[in-house]
Amino acid sequence: MARPPDPFIGRDILNGQFQILQKIGSGGMGAVYKALQPAMNRMVAVKILHPKLANRKDLVSRFRREARAMSHLTHPNTVKVYLYGELDDGSLYIVMEYLEGKNLNQTVRAEGPMPLERALPILIQACNALEEAHRAGIIHRDLKPENIFLCQQGGMKDYAKVLDFGLAKVTEREMRPGSVILTQEGMVFGTPEFMSPEQAQGKTLTPASDIYSLAIILYEVLTGKLPFEAKNPMEYIQLHVTAKPKPINERVPGKTFPPLLWTVLEKALAKRPEDRYATGGEFAHALQAVLNGLPAVPPYPNGQVMQPMIGPPPAATPNHPLAGAPAPPTATVAPRSSPLPAVGAGNAKQQPSIGLLVGVAVAFLFVGAVLAALVMKLVLD
Repeated sequence: MARPPDPFIGRDILNGQFQILQKIGSGGMGAVYKALQPAMNRMVAVKILHPKLANRKDLVSRFRREARAMSHLTHPNTVKVYLYGELDDGSLYIVMEYLEGKNLNQTVRAEGPMPLERALPILIQACNALEEAHRAGIIHRDLKPENIFLCQQGGMKDYAKVLDFGLAKVTEREMRPGSVILTQEGMVFGTPEFMSPEQAQGKTLTPASDIYSLAIILYEVLTGKLPFEAKNPMEYIQLHVTAKPKPINERVPGKTFPPLLWTVLEKALAKRPEDRYATGGEFAHALQAVLNGLPAVPPYPNGQVMQPMIGPPPAATPNHPLAGAPAPPTATVAPRSSPLPAVGAGNAKQQPSIGLLVGVAVAFLFVGAVLAALVMKLVLD
């Protein structure tokens, strides 16, 4: 039996701002379409959630909150969000830049594991995109090779774009069988193969959770294999929590990597979040050291945990391997000016001079003499 035609294809939405041309992906939560924006003469991607999900207040609230936050992200390695909201029929939508290319999973499946010199710059770009997102208080929660898209931009090949920052997502084309775990309410909360231990246990997530997922991605991109052997998603979850990852030099017979790579990956794959790299910028710094062939990771110039920052960070340079990892703003407190004169060391009180004491004593003697003369005059009269 033929499927009914998609009601959105060929339709104009938002008062003719966008013309839906074709579907490029679909799943249980909704669909993604290629659309034309005539006023800007450009193609865009429009993600539309099923109208039935509009009744889910928690999902709607989450969608709006994260779409609003994403729309303020400016890093060149993050997919751009142009517009979001609700259509007349109640469907939630988000309009993003349209990308041409392949995701990281498709690339590795088609071409095989990547050499270190190609894989590391891609992951460094992803780290720096996450650096900005984490500073804005956004944790991705579902990083996997399918959510790192490779395209050409400005003549640069393997230009990485990080997609889907925790929004309702997952297309049938991108999903691995059984790879998405749902809560009882049906909310996607992660992909077992790339899930951090704390995420697997349902704990509160920090940016270190995304660092763990990126490390798993890099491991697979370099070897074609995951650091754990598992037969099903639930087994992957258990191994993330309890098992040590297999050293990367032991994963593929006859294939070796620089010793520093495993030192860096082992730290990023630590079971405890506080034992990992704290930010995307710090992880990018470590990966750059591996790429540069250094024997050890030099001290991170910004080795403090960054606090979430609302609003865009300083502008990044897309062609620099560590673009997008700016140092956090530091407040310089100027000493307060005071109308009071400064005191000596130790805040000791100034002692009055001897001349001043003598003057005060003479004054008192003079006043006493005058008063005595007046009293005597009164008595004698």
